[in-house]
Amino acid sequence: LLYIALLCLVVLWFLGVRNRDPDRYEAMRQTLNNYEFQLKEEKLLIAEKLRMIKKDCQIWDPELPVIYIITPTYARPVQKAELTRLSHTFMLVQNLHWILVEDSDFHTPLVTNFLSNTHLNYTHLIAPTPAEWKRKEKEPNWVKPRGVLQRNRALDWLRQNLNPDTHKGVVYFADDDNSYGLEVFQEMRYTKEVSVWPVGLVGGLMVEKPEIDKTTGRVIGFNSVWKPERQFPLDMAGFAINLQHLLKHPEARFQLSVKGGWQETELLRHLTTRERLEPMADNCTKVYVWHTRTEPPKMAEEEKLKAKGYSSNLGMEV
Repeated sequence: LLYIALLCLVVLWFLGVRNRDPDRYEAMRQTLNNYEFQLKEEKLLIAEKLRMIKKDCQIWDPELPVIYIITPTYARPVQKAELTRLSHTFMLVQNLHWILVEDSDFHTPLVTNFLSNTHLNYTHLIAPTPAEWKRKEKEPNWVKPRGVLQRNRALDWLRQNLNPDTHKGVVYFADDDNSYGLEVFQEMRYTKEVSVWPVGLVGGLMVEKPEIDKTTGRVIGFNSVWKPERQFPLDMAGFAINLQHLLKHPEARFQLSVKGGWQETELLRHLTTRERLEPMADNCTKVYVWHTRTEPPKMAEEEKLKAKGYSSNLGMEV
């Protein structure tokens, strides 16, 4: 009753203003119209956010195998941009659990805040790489392996928290600078042991791919030209592993003592043979993954500012 009485008083006062001061009334009416427009805009924004949160891919289906994505990441100017782009792809994949592992001594605020705003299912881990194993600025990529301890930390988490008898899913290593088509996730989900497919723009080729026997549908080789003698000359983005199969092989890990480019073989040799590989992507004739890399930004002007004790992003997270 009190609220109704107050509302009546406001209406009466408003009508009184209209009769006594038409100009003031018009200004108040315009202000109310502006407020009404702003409220409608905010309502639409809220509705859109709710739609995004409730969309089908965010609805967890207990019968659908889970895709566990393992992504190593490290601090650099393009880190948040890379993670943002990658997360937008993952938002379109149902039953996805993202295991993001920082090469850091602590959970950085940037990654912590970023993950909390994604609405994805995630696990945030850390695994610092010792200084002697970090690649120096001008060293080639293959001299020292990257992401070894981070990927192993994620594998440890899977083995410590999941049961091979009850948890169904697939494990995939997705670096934060690659590009992924949704088809690759749809196809990998029902991997029996280890599935494989082509990867674009890697190994000095337009596409690096398994070669398939058209009669049997089995992998009989690879078209890789870089170190083709490797047992599994694959890119990290070119295979997925059945979760239960992985959990039953605790010896399957990456090793710091193994050079870059050989890590895939080091892991897979414990899990499968060439003959047992499961070709996906229409018998490895289609490309759903690209080994893209973001060009390092030119920061010469920023360095000049830092030399003067300033920063263009002071108080901002980029």
